[in-house]
Amino acid sequence: MYPNAKEQIALQVAENLMKSIMARYDPSHDAFHVQRVRKTALSIARALSAQKPDLLVVELAALLHDVLDKKYVSETEAADPYGYFLPFFQSLSSEHGLDLISDGRARQIVKVIENVSWSTEKKLRSAGKIDEWHRTCVELHCVQDADRLDAIGAFGIMRCAAYSTAVNRPLHAPPGHLDTAIEHFYDKLLHIQERLKTEPGKQMGAKRHQFMVDFLDSVENEFKAEALEVACTA
Repeated sequence: MYPNAKEQIALQVAENLMKSIMARYDPSHDAFHVQRVRKTALSIARALSAQKPDLLVVELAALLHDVLDKKYVSETEAADPYGYFLPFFQSLSSEHGLDLISDGRARQIVKVIENVSWSTEKKLRSAGKIDEWHRTCVELHCVQDADRLDAIGAFGIMRCAAYSTAVNRPLHAPPGHLDTAIEHFYDKLLHIQERLKTEPGKQMGAKRHQFMVDFLDSVENEFKAEALEVACTA
């Protein structure tokens, strides 16, 4: 039964690490975002039980996926993710008897973390560097889809507004102004649905995508501020 006692301790240690580091991040990338991704990634993984995903790899990668987000850490910190997380994995082995280094799962977890982001996948696709692992790793797909699902729908709208506020990006502007929150929907968020990997993720994504489409229609209608003509009655 997952998680066993040692795995539960590892998850708690990872959660504590994540919270301590991400406490300084803005609300678009906070611990609550991570917990949603964690829950969704596990939900997807359990729905894909026939493919036998490693639930510990999925959950630890989900918990740690944004710790080294390049929007919030230096290039030096982000340059060697495995080296950064190695003390964490070493502590699990020495203090709690869970050796994820020897069985290779530590490297797999870090590899998932390194490849979750939309921008990383976009760069790899442009360079023709998507390989068989990227196409078939179910643990990667569970965490990728969960992270991307939190970027669309109701939470995605709130997160986009939160990040825009944090970087002083306009929420909306007249045509011709490209760097706005609304433009981000057209540049990225509306394209996420077509890049979801798992069937459960695609099912959840369809409803969230439509929610964004309806939201953008409302934004456009409100921006136009066209009042309906009211008929006068005698």
